[in-house]
Amino acid sequence: MSAREDRPVVVVGLARSGVAAALFLARRGAAVVAVDRKGEAELGDEVSGLRQRGVRLELGPHRQETFTGASLVVVSPGVAWELPQLEAARRAGVPVIAEIELAFRHLQGRLVAVTGTKGKSTTTAALGAMLREAGCDARVGGNIGTPLIGLVEGSTKQTVFAVEVSSFQLEGIVRFHPQVAVWLNLSPDHLDRHSSVEAYVAAKARVFENQTASDWAVVNADDPVVLEAARRGAARTLPVRTTGEGLAGDGAFFDGPCAARRLDGRLEVLFERADVRLPGAHLAGDLLVAAAAARLVGATPEAIARAVRGFHGVEHVLELVATIDGVAYYNDSKATNVDAARRSLEAFAQPVIAILGGRYKGGDFALLAPALRAHGRRVLAIGEARPRVVEALSAMLPVEPCASLGQAVARARAMARPGDVVLLAPACSSFDMFRDYAERGRAFKEEVRRQAAGTGAGAGGERG
Repeated sequence: MSAREDRPVVVVGLARSGVAAALFLARRGAAVVAVDRKGEAELGDEVSGLRQRGVRLELGPHRQETFTGASLVVVSPGVAWELPQLEAARRAGVPVIAEIELAFRHLQGRLVAVTGTKGKSTTTAALGAMLREAGCDARVGGNIGTPLIGLVEGSTKQTVFAVEVSSFQLEGIVRFHPQVAVWLNLSPDHLDRHSSVEAYVAAKARVFENQTASDWAVVNADDPVVLEAARRGAARTLPVRTTGEGLAGDGAFFDGPCAARRLDGRLEVLFERADVRLPGAHLAGDLLVAAAAARLVGATPEAIARAVRGFHGVEHVLELVATIDGVAYYNDSKATNVDAARRSLEAFAQPVIAILGGRYKGGDFALLAPALRAHGRRVLAIGEARPRVVEALSAMLPVEPCASLGQAVARARAMARPGDVVLLAPACSSFDMFRDYAERGRAFKEEVRRQAAGTGAGAGGERG
């Protein structure tokens, strides 16, 4: 992996990806140093598992000499790419790569990489379901579920990887080369991490960077930035129109009641729109993109259609939690930016009580106004972004600050009427109150279940 074989490999960040990378390297006999600014008590039981595998841990403040003395540095997605110690390692000539780059160097088979501001998880999970229905050895993960490095063991030339990749992960690629690269859409996001919208776009566009003329770029036909990025690459472009109907030439689109693909002038039906079991036009669009990508790696239309009929979505994406006294409670904790929250609100024709807020990471909450004006009843604002939510939306409909997620769910239960929807679509990250969006989603579901059982926790239900 490096000319400096006598030096250790340093893995930075001990969340899922970092732990998986450290274990992978240790199993292959590498000397591994795993570093994290958190203490052992914050990191959990996985740390002791690393020690048992012979991984040396450096917890607490980073030591620059650890980075500059490495043979290779592998970076977890949660670690800022501009970290001073990483910069020092680069200046010292040490290769610095993302976990997905390490995985790519060891996997066998074909790779489909899915990126975009929203819809990545649904598209990736649906793609995996379609490939499995087609009889493939399909392995699904990356930015969702299992890290890519945890999927490579035992892969063969027949394996197909369906991988969600984020801008954070793509910052650190070198040779990462998907045979099919999917870019769903673009809207401003992660501006608390990227220095500008341009930097965010540049990171996303790297998904096409190493493709060749024999590869495919599956892209949003209605997003000019995405289209232009794909056209600058070497791969053949397959445009997809997920809203409205039709494309003038080749591509995938909705043709009346059907999802269809035209390639080299030949039109074929991929699935029936009536078979989609997910709420919201945008999720049907995600299935269309997944179907287009699955078809490019060999899944038949029949297998794709069977997968669509059996696909019920992914956890924390417009997930129906319960219906209580005629009120439906939906968990869309993964709607961590304004545009995703807007799409979530637009998925419903019923009156909506929306729970918004968390740690602000850019975007204009006022962009939610049209959807809320159409059928919003009330907004319950949580987390650090409460004042921003109140300021942006209170002139249009009632906005009530809540001290915790538990209090918000209890207030929603108290004011909801039969036929209403209570929707968690935060438009923010979760890091002010929770470890990640998944913990926030699970907390919301637990609060709803307490309400269903008549044991609502009220204001004390969650951390505020």
